Amino acid sequence: MPVISFANPKGGAGKTTTALILATQLAENGASVSIVDADPERWISQWASLPGKPDAIRIVNGVTEDSIVDVVEEEAARCQFVIVDLEGTASLMVANAIGMSDLVLIPAQGSNMDAKGGAKTIRLIANQSRLARRKIPHRVVLTRTSAAVRSRTLRNVQEQLEASGIEVLQTSIVERAAFRDLFDFGGTLSSLDPAQVSNLPKAIENAREFAGEVVTLLKTERELA
Repeated sequence: MPVISFANPKGGAGKTTTALILATQLAENGASVSIVDADPERWISQWASLPGKPDAIRIVNGVTEDSIVDVVEEEAARCQFVIVDLEGTASLMVANAIGMSDLVLIPAQGSNMDAKGGAKTIRLIANQSRLARRKIPHRVVLTRTSAAVRSRTLRNVQEQLEASGIEVLQTSIVERAAFRDLFDFGGTLSSLDPAQVSNLPKAIENAREFAGEVVTLLKTERELA
């Protein structure tokens, strides 16, 4: 089953949030999902300890650079989707997970620092593709974007990425309080209280569009393989 890794050595790029958004949307659509929490901060494992985790989501943590290949392989045989939230470094664990992936998503905010971190990840993906002798599909996901205004810096980052031939998902992750609240209150976007979370319907719409684009991309890549 598809393995989707989230990687960017630049901290604070929205990697864990984006991974959780995708996992919860897939689960709400009826899929079984395994999240391999390979981030030392274990934010997703902490989310799972709160009330409301869907039964369709499994959490696996405590992985190492030696065990991650076996873990991903085992989870891929068990669940319909495997999502790997990687540590924010260019480590052997990250390289091994990328080598197992059907899709690598690279979250990046609209800043040059995030763009540079993404570029490092893309070079790592290229090296792993050469070693595996297969194409490893990947896309940049722009995160924490403004719902109202595209900043000049964001436009500049997008232009840099496109000029370098780097593909970017059409759906960006907008800055929403609901996405942060998942880590405070647990559960999914649909289980949050709309009376206490601003613009919750917009956050849900954004998450659904993001998950839909990822699933469509996986299907397209499978057909091309």
